[in-house]
Amino acid sequence: MTVSLWRDTAGGAVAPRPRLSGDLDVDVAIVGAGYTGLWTAYYLRRADPNLRVAIVEAEQAGFGASGRNGGWCSGLLPVSLPKLERRHGRDAAVAFQAAMNTTVDEVGKVAAAEGIDCDFAKGGSLGLARSARQWHEARAEAAQAAAYGFELELLGPAEARARCGATDVHGGTWNPHCAALHPLKLARGLARTIERQGVPIYEKTPALELAPGAVRTAYGTVRARFVVRATEGYTPGLPGSRRAVVPIYSLMVATAPLPDSFWARTGLAARETFTDLRRLVIYGQRTADGRLAFGGRGAPYHFGSAVRPSYDTAPRVHDALRHTLRELFPALDGTEFTHAWGGPLGIARDWHPSVGLDRATGLAWAGGYVGDGVAATNLAGQTLADLITGHETERTALPWVNHRSPNWEPEPLRWLGINAGLRGVVALDALSRLRS
Repeated sequence: MTVSLWRDTAGGAVAPRPRLSGDLDVDVAIVGAGYTGLWTAYYLRRADPNLRVAIVEAEQAGFGASGRNGGWCSGLLPVSLPKLERRHGRDAAVAFQAAMNTTVDEVGKVAAAEGIDCDFAKGGSLGLARSARQWHEARAEAAQAAAYGFELELLGPAEARARCGATDVHGGTWNPHCAALHPLKLARGLARTIERQGVPIYEKTPALELAPGAVRTAYGTVRARFVVRATEGYTPGLPGSRRAVVPIYSLMVATAPLPDSFWARTGLAARETFTDLRRLVIYGQRTADGRLAFGGRGAPYHFGSAVRPSYDTAPRVHDALRHTLRELFPALDGTEFTHAWGGPLGIARDWHPSVGLDRATGLAWAGGYVGDGVAATNLAGQTLADLITGHETERTALPWVNHRSPNWEPEPLRWLGINAGLRGVVALDALSRLRS
């Protein structure tokens, strides 16, 4: 099926909320009802219940990556600690990572406090080493985390296999700062929560233009002192933002519910998320209803930063994901795969996420999460609320605040470079397997 597992298990389709109908005056206008926009509205209303906040959304709340992702609420950052240290200093790098780790727990606390049943289970994340090169990488990652004062447990072969009974496991790592969850349940629950707080969400209302003091749509203009761009992989569709980020598709598959006998062999008893340490990203989780939901990169970048519904499926990539999952867990042979889907995520030119506010114009933004946005969007929402309400906090001093990534190259250089890089990563992984 091309409908995502998450949509099928979150109660199915829901009727769209009403469109915007005429001009509107508010204090803060947010464009995008994904996690970034929803968390920003949530924390703004908590900071100041008198603020008038409204969201416009081109589709429905949780339509994009927020409702389709792998369900990893993790402290992962797409930019490494050494790179952050070189750019911003060691203290800033450590503070950023510590804030991300704390944010994982914040998501769980808010979900519990607001009655959002999103299948949140903080079992940590396993990075399996399934070759000599990957085992070397696992040891290096554990040593680097320790050097910065963070916990990343190095697991020997027996320990790693006891947690996750995949094939060819040489060892691995375990990071406690990760929870598995149901991403669309979280998005829909957040949307209902902020509506209870008095924040309207105008769905099927695409923004045509963001400008200082206004968001123009086909159904009216929202005038506001602050305008927040929270559009992630859909940002290139906005005027003037074509090269701000590139939309890269990540695709997923899911099995039917698996029997207890499978889980007795496979483990993941705490619903640990899992990957292995190949270069081309893969990611999986044991869902609350006993399936494997598994995804990865590998889909091509589409010329001109195009985003289309037809790109949500790529038979070659979906077949490769099924093959990889069966390779990891041979007991899946003959198991039915019930769902295959995908969607775009946003990548900045320097792979550095950012959140910021230009106080002179009132224009704010957050994004560039590179697929690690389930927790990062929460931190972004808290930070945007601090910036907009004028509060200086530890969050507003983090190194992603007001970071400006360079633009991506114009076409066709963008298309050539990204897809050549993708092919190179695939080739390196294939070479590593041959040498193992």
